[in-house]
Amino acid sequence: METTPTALTPLKALDRIQSIDVMRGIVLFGILLMNINMMALAHAYEDPTTSGGASGWNLYTWITTNLLFEGTMRALFSLLFGAGMFIFLDRLEKKGAGIKAADIYFRRILWLMLFGIIHAYLLLWKGEILFSYSVMGLLVYSFRNLAPKKLIIIAVALFSVSTIWNYADYKATVTFMENVEMAKQFKSEGKVLTNELEEATREWDEMQKERTAEAIAEYNTNMQQDYFSVVAFLAPKNLELARKYTFRYDPWDILSMMLLGIAFFKLKILSAVKAYRFYGIMMLIGYAIGLSVNYYEVKTIIDNNFSVLSMSQTAITYDLGRVAVSLGHIGFIMLFCKLPVLALLKKALGAVGKMALTNYVMHSLFALFIFTGAGFGLFGTFQRHELLYIVFAIWIFQLIASPLWLKYFAFGPLEWLWRNLSYNKRHALRKRRPE
Repeated sequence: METTPTALTPLKALDRIQSIDVMRGIVLFGILLMNINMMALAHAYEDPTTSGGASGWNLYTWITTNLLFEGTMRALFSLLFGAGMFIFLDRLEKKGAGIKAADIYFRRILWLMLFGIIHAYLLLWKGEILFSYSVMGLLVYSFRNLAPKKLIIIAVALFSVSTIWNYADYKATVTFMENVEMAKQFKSEGKVLTNELEEATREWDEMQKERTAEAIAEYNTNMQQDYFSVVAFLAPKNLELARKYTFRYDPWDILSMMLLGIAFFKLKILSAVKAYRFYGIMMLIGYAIGLSVNYYEVKTIIDNNFSVLSMSQTAITYDLGRVAVSLGHIGFIMLFCKLPVLALLKKALGAVGKMALTNYVMHSLFALFIFTGAGFGLFGTFQRHELLYIVFAIWIFQLIASPLWLKYFAFGPLEWLWRNLSYNKRHALRKRRPE
């Protein structure tokens, strides 16, 4: 008998995979650890010398986060998104939804696209990723039924394209810096600059101007203005980032990890059912390779005083390092989920993970009211290591608030709204009391 559309309902609590929820909660916290730098400081996400401090505890903070979290949290969030969308579709198809499954899936993706636009332009998060997930999510649908081996091969191919492109960018940067130095020499010798040298000089001056003390102070002032002034200030920056990342990075950075997520779910790696030995080896190999690569990158950048050329050079090995460390994180988190320890913490992290969309957007709301002129206007006033106190405070709040909310409600607020829009049907938010 054909299943009616009314039978197509969201996952119930008993249907969820606890290890994935716990992992999602941990990754969400790791994402805030990285994002807070862009939320609170001007141009300091990659380069701490611009603002927020680049010595002492500030430098140690940058080193630690770049060794363990840069790129890996985004990678794991993408991986979990791919796995989650596969679970969503697989469940609908097993219920006999047929073409209705595709209808619900694409409606869900398109609503996510709108959420992303609102998140970037109205909630003022310049590092917004939901829009990118929606665009890549449109592509994931066609790959969902491939065997794990094929999914992994495609992901590796995408990583390879990224590495080749990064290498080409590095060679272009080498040429650019040579032209900049040659232009300086020509000027000192009174020679006329060629068009190529003039263009390199203009581009270099523009890059340096953006990071002067005056430019940073102006950026901070703009972020400390009233809400609508900040909206107008960030809108063109959000548009430029969307243009740049959607085509240059997202297929290799996000889609690749989504495909790995589907493959790993099919291989039961994300369900914490593999042997302790399997996850232990995965953790050790992942960390051995990834941390070695990341250490090389961090040392290269510091030794060259965060130069443009050193950052471009380390981009060549970026995917190797971040993916390997991500695999190490997966092994570590799955071991944590399997071990009979810290049950209350796992439960709280699982609740954070179940409300991932709500908690992710909540990070932006906190940032809006703490750092912009819509609230306290503290943008640019913290050192890098001081931002950790804000991060830890938000972690604690969400570890307490998420389980408390889910005690009385079936979904997080945004998860509930997203489900209603996806299924085109209103679902109960409050849990029913037992008879």
